[in-house]
Amino acid sequence: MAEPAAKIAEKPVEKEILLSINNIEVVYDEVILVLRGISLDVPKGELITLLGPNGAGKSTTLKAISGLLKTEDGKVTRGSITYKGESIANSDPDLIVRKGIFQVMEGRRIIEDMTVIENLRLGAFTRKDRGVKDDIEKVFHYFPRLKERTGLSGYLSGGEQQMLAIGRAIMAKPEMILLDEPSMGLSPLLVKEVFEIIRSINKEQGITMLLVEQNANMALHSADYGYVMESGKVVLDGTGQELLDNEDMKEFYLAGGDKERKSFKNLKSYKRRKRWM
Repeated sequence: MAEPAAKIAEKPVEKEILLSINNIEVVYDEVILVLRGISLDVPKGELITLLGPNGAGKSTTLKAISGLLKTEDGKVTRGSITYKGESIANSDPDLIVRKGIFQVMEGRRIIEDMTVIENLRLGAFTRKDRGVKDDIEKVFHYFPRLKERTGLSGYLSGGEQQMLAIGRAIMAKPEMILLDEPSMGLSPLLVKEVFEIIRSINKEQGITMLLVEQNANMALHSADYGYVMESGKVVLDGTGQELLDNEDMKEFYLAGGDKERKSFKNLKSYKRRKRWM
């Protein structure tokens, strides 16, 4: 009897990298060094999260991508940022939006004296197609609560304003959305709801997402891959599950370390430097 043919091992599918950051440094006011050689990749269609303490450089990383550093006298002084193989470092924000990247800023930044519909139409300002009305209905599919709100956006709750900010990003028909602290100021129930919707948009619409978030546990349960930043550098990375299982992550960010320890305030900085830096 003939021996069965040996199975040929399948080659892993190579991911298409939509955005690549390679060894960038960012300086504010020509003297303040914030990012110190950060590198990361964002594959097309995936949800990637950036984690780390306040001041680590997470929001600066998003602004370096979206071109918003210029509004704060910041500049990429070394390294490269490429989107679909094209350099975008230090490009103007409106050009970045037209290329397909839209940033949802920390604090929502909606126009409070405009209605929900007007805010959504504002998100589509770079578009020339006639599908705006259909996409407004698409936003209402993900955020049905917004359809009920007909007054000025300034009267929306914090959660509704966050929903509107994300909806406005969808209206730009981006290939990639940068989200800066979407859970800030929201109740735990709303945080869970917003993250479920973010994940649905990512999977159903195929929109690539780069997420900055303080709620590490929620972010890692949603993310395909994560990077941990400290002092302007990436010190740890891995899949969402790998980081959830990592002992250092449990101790420093997921409240799963030594239960008898009352405070990590003084210990964290030293131990992280020793282990990671």
